[in-house]
Amino acid sequence: MIALLAAAAVAASPAPLVRQHHDLALSPSGDRVAALEVSETGEEAKNPHDQLIVRSTKDGAVVETLDPCPACRYYAPAWSPDGKALAFISVDNATHVATLNVAEGGKLRVAAKLDGIAGQTRWSPDGRSIAFLATPGAKKQTGATQAGVPLVGEIGETPDEQRIAIVPAAGGEIRFASPGDTFVYEYAWTPDSKGFVGTAAKGDGDNNWWIAKLEAFDAATGAERVIASPKVQINYPRISPDGKTVMVIGGLMSDFGPVGGDLWAAPFEGGELKDVTPGFKGTFTSLAWIGSGPQATALIGDKAAFVTLDPKTWAPKVVWSAPVGIGATEFNGKAVYSRDGSLAATVIQDYEHAPAIAFGKLGAVKPITHDNDALQPQVAARSVTWKSDEFDVQGWLLAPRNVQAGKTYPMIVQVHGGPSSAVTPSYTSHGTIKELVDHGYYVFLPNPRGSYGQGEAFTRANVKDFGGGDLRDILKGVDAVEKIAPVDDKRLGIIGHSYGGFMTMWAVGHTDRFHAAIAGAGLSNWMSYYGENGIDQWMVPFFGATAYDDPATYERMSPIYSVKNIKTPTFIYVGERDVEVPAPQSQEFWHALKALGVPTSLVIYPEEGHGIRKPEHVHDLSARELAWFEKYLGS
Repeated sequence: MIALLAAAAVAASPAPLVRQHHDLALSPSGDRVAALEVSETGEEAKNPHDQLIVRSTKDGAVVETLDPCPACRYYAPAWSPDGKALAFISVDNATHVATLNVAEGGKLRVAAKLDGIAGQTRWSPDGRSIAFLATPGAKKQTGATQAGVPLVGEIGETPDEQRIAIVPAAGGEIRFASPGDTFVYEYAWTPDSKGFVGTAAKGDGDNNWWIAKLEAFDAATGAERVIASPKVQINYPRISPDGKTVMVIGGLMSDFGPVGGDLWAAPFEGGELKDVTPGFKGTFTSLAWIGSGPQATALIGDKAAFVTLDPKTWAPKVVWSAPVGIGATEFNGKAVYSRDGSLAATVIQDYEHAPAIAFGKLGAVKPITHDNDALQPQVAARSVTWKSDEFDVQGWLLAPRNVQAGKTYPMIVQVHGGPSSAVTPSYTSHGTIKELVDHGYYVFLPNPRGSYGQGEAFTRANVKDFGGGDLRDILKGVDAVEKIAPVDDKRLGIIGHSYGGFMTMWAVGHTDRFHAAIAGAGLSNWMSYYGENGIDQWMVPFFGATAYDDPATYERMSPIYSVKNIKTPTFIYVGERDVEVPAPQSQEFWHALKALGVPTSLVIYPEEGHGIRKPEHVHDLSARELAWFEKYLGS
């Protein structure tokens, strides 16, 4: 194995230096855009040190560079309402101190410090205060995908709580505007600067987002009030300029972060949340309410889109779309807007074109940065559509740039996580996909039922049917690819992480189509998983009941019960402190394959969570993945 790994490392082409841009903030007038930026090859840690760069939107020229703490990570830049000041957060992970910084007039000042972590900076509409989300004395990084704390001592008694914090714009003492027993996931100021709307839940923040309520918080007293208790997962709480209506994205979502659904609205004073875009043939992915009405981004088939809504009828209108990936910030959405809503900025990229900051009127955004213009395509990409049952299904096919006539190629099917998520285009310059393509593999990235992009009915189509219709969709997608590409059906592999890891475990027990498999953080036994994982609340909307109320459904969809059918060599990996999919799920599957004599290997990466992040582990995993496919498929 060592010799094979070394050969793989030598054969791979060097990754190009790519300029990355994220956490965008557009000034109120639209004349400047701030972003966290770094140039990287992908060989670094997944949390590299960024600089905060301010650029002119006229030509993308750098106006200012802010980097006050080389040992820190920066988060959440936000412009003051008058556009004169830029606030942002720095977090020193060595000292566990978060700092709220304000840059104004060429000077930088500290507005507040906190022992813990912080994010989601927002100025009050009157410019007098700055709010952010704070976790005092945090025991771990926020989010279930982060590595969990060691499970020793009395478990679960004092969970971290993320609260709305406020400081004067000039700096001063932090005060909290949400209760100490409540985890606030997202928030927005009310137009009068007297309070907030937000999504929040009592107790463990990692687990309870799936039962979060839409709430109002009083900025002066911290008093909370429930606006609505939805039956769907909700994101992006936004309030109308007149303060009367609150909107959210609501739908069936399996993870906090990957957002998708319809748009819902409720009176700010309280009442039922109502779906105002039922039947929309796409998935809304972020939301803002500025200017003349609500504005959203959406995924419609294989295209990202900007959508405006009539504030009286809620009728959606697509004003721009393209087969690209877009993104701006996790908490502001996939686009950021000027004060009047007429201008937008985002980061745009696809599989063959590296990322660039794009800016302009809603229907005519175009790149204004050119750091990556010289980078060449590393793969060839095309969108593929096919019919499966009553659904039109879409996916992406990646191939080597130089395909030889008359030759057939092995292909790897990569199943995305979620299941409520979607594969969207991103520049492919490093990582396992790039390694595979460099070694002569096609890579197929399907968006089967359960994914975003086709409307809520499509997203809900795998409820109580994990591994059923979605596996049929994937296999029919492979058939569709083989009709248009020189793929060798006898050299097919499958790989996936999280839900994709489950689908890999499920697929090898229900089809002999694949001749090599890799399951990352996979779920082998839904019954035992229900009691082991730290986020059991997500499961009830997908299974219809708890594991204790309907064990038959959980068992029916568990790969472990079909393990005796498996002949496919399967490599398995997981993080030691995975909160979302604990390591015993991988151990259980590996143990079964070992007992049955199926070629297998299991690697548990120390101190890692749901994502493998440490550079040495990323390198090791990538090499092992390539070596596994080379051994059993060969390019």
